[in-house]
Amino acid sequence: MALHLRGTVLPDGTDRDLWLLGDRITFDRPSGEAQTVADGGYLLPGLVDVHTHPGSPSEGEPVFDPEVFVEQITAHRDAGTTALRFPGLLGEIPAGLREAPDLPRMITAGRWLAWAGLSRSADFHTVTDDLVAAAVAETKAHDGWCKLMGDWDYESDPVPYDILRAVTDAVHAVGGRVAAHCQSARGVLNASRAGVDSIEHGMGMPEECVELMATHGTVYVPTLTTFARRVPDIKDNPRGRLWHEGHRIMISRVREAHDAGVRVLAGTDSAPFGNVATEVEHLIAAGLPAEVAVGAASWTARDFLGLPGLVEGGLADVTVYDADPRVEPGVLRHPRRIVLRGRVVR
Repeated sequence: MALHLRGTVLPDGTDRDLWLLGDRITFDRPSGEAQTVADGGYLLPGLVDVHTHPGSPSEGEPVFDPEVFVEQITAHRDAGTTALRFPGLLGEIPAGLREAPDLPRMITAGRWLAWAGLSRSADFHTVTDDLVAAAVAETKAHDGWCKLMGDWDYESDPVPYDILRAVTDAVHAVGGRVAAHCQSARGVLNASRAGVDSIEHGMGMPEECVELMATHGTVYVPTLTTFARRVPDIKDNPRGRLWHEGHRIMISRVREAHDAGVRVLAGTDSAPFGNVATEVEHLIAAGLPAEVAVGAASWTARDFLGLPGLVEGGLADVTVYDADPRVEPGVLRHPRRIVLRGRVVR
């Protein structure tokens, strides 16, 4: 039986009826009976968190637990997040979970890749001398993505530009995309010059990076949620003051990037899982228009990941809200109905 929803369809704001036939959307009423699961409210393409790392029992622990993974992605789903990108995952997605009808859609970049020349690495990185070969292999083995550590510590030397450019060119040659962790000004600059596909974090981003990202079509995923959590713990010393300045600059670049035509996307990189609404609020506080910030966690993110929104033939991921999240972003925390893959999950 088809499912039927009526409401204001976002982002275009049109009041209309949707019918869900399996995992697809149609605007044409099908023959036969249909069950109405939403009548009124605002229909949003299911939320997306483009930067999350589920699977570890505790943050910073380099262990992948399949049961914890399921618990954490279920928490995402219960908050209305129907698609996830993992830019770095400690293990492989367990068999069968990608097709599970009640779990979010998943896109993984495989493991973090760290160049052996970095001054510091961590247990959860795959350290390699041949970053190009490793990046291409990871891209082919997963969902067309790889994740590079463009730097590690914001006071240390980053991966050199020529290596990042070689990696980016090689991954693009096989049809893949590169996500780059950048937590230093030089690291962000090198990654922006190299034309990576997404800058993750962007702490201390130099002003010139904004134009470079716009030129290359690079998206910006600032993960403000995780940085905001750390602010109270940063000490008032030379290193701490450098961190705070880098954080301040990162926030200012969010609006500047948007104004320059760069797509800014929502990723939390932080527990609790299912908390992308907080990232939307941080993006608004950083100066993004509310509609843009909501789109960063919904239709804009889905478009970037190749996941159709609420269009004819689109994917049947719909979250229903009582109020317009473009006007009242806080309503994102309170979905009335969550439909995933054409099934009501809440």
